[in-house]
Amino acid sequence: MSDLTLLQYILIAIVFMWSGFVRSGLGFGGAVLSLPFLLLIDNQPLVYLPLIAMHLLVFSSATVVPRFIKNKLMQKQQRANELSVESSSEKSELIANTVNKNHESTVDWAYFKYAFSIIIIPKLIGVFGLLTLPTEVMSMIIFVIVSFYAVTYILNKPFTSNSKWLDILFLMLGGYISGTSLIGAPLIIAVMANHVNKYQLRDTLFVLWFVLVVIKMSMFVYLGIDLQLIHHLWLLPCAAVGHFIGLYFHQRLLEGEQSTFYRLLGSLLLVVSCIGLYQLLTGA
Repeated sequence: MSDLTLLQYILIAIVFMWSGFVRSGLGFGGAVLSLPFLLLIDNQPLVYLPLIAMHLLVFSSATVVPRFIKNKLMQKQQRANELSVESSSEKSELIANTVNKNHESTVDWAYFKYAFSIIIIPKLIGVFGLLTLPTEVMSMIIFVIVSFYAVTYILNKPFTSNSKWLDILFLMLGGYISGTSLIGAPLIIAVMANHVNKYQLRDTLFVLWFVLVVIKMSMFVYLGIDLQLIHHLWLLPCAAVGHFIGLYFHQRLLEGEQSTFYRLLGSLLLVVSCIGLYQLLTGA
């Protein structure tokens, strides 16, 4: 990225701010909703994927770990309070229900383990596919996939899965696409949204993304891919601004109407992806 213009640097900073916002606001989208813009600015997927991956590691940890610690401490306090009250069966039952309702884990560990066991092999295959495909082919794959996702958002008909075998297929495809470009989230979410409580979904996804990205980053390091570490000095703060705005937005998104937001988002993504495909096909 050393040969870019000042305008390109400014645009990249804005995109990473957007990336942080959607990641913390939606629980996914740090890659799928930012890569099309980044590739329009500078068509180098292997430059931006390590940057996005590192940001996901940092901000998923910053979101999930404090919430996990807070819940553990509150559970401990509730149990201490339980011991201090009179030992009547009604009071004990009431306190137990309060603990379970208010302080249950924000991560569905059981479904996380199940999904990960299906995703891991296709994920590894996808990682190797990324490193053997030409840049132009990889960019075209990304734009086509994002265009398909965008249409489902516009029509308000996201991927849904109603059978065990379709669940497995979506998880495998999502794992492979995640391995190639880190944009397999919509397929994986199509399955997990049907099996994980919506109040646990974001943090469960964060844990899954964290593990999958660690695998990808390890492969980058092993193969000597440049992690662009110097650029984290200015891009991490940009992503942090978007991240904190997204945290505020997340709770309101859970409580409000989501279809209008996704239609607008899908329209924007479709326009950007079509422009990117046009540039690739015409050599513009």
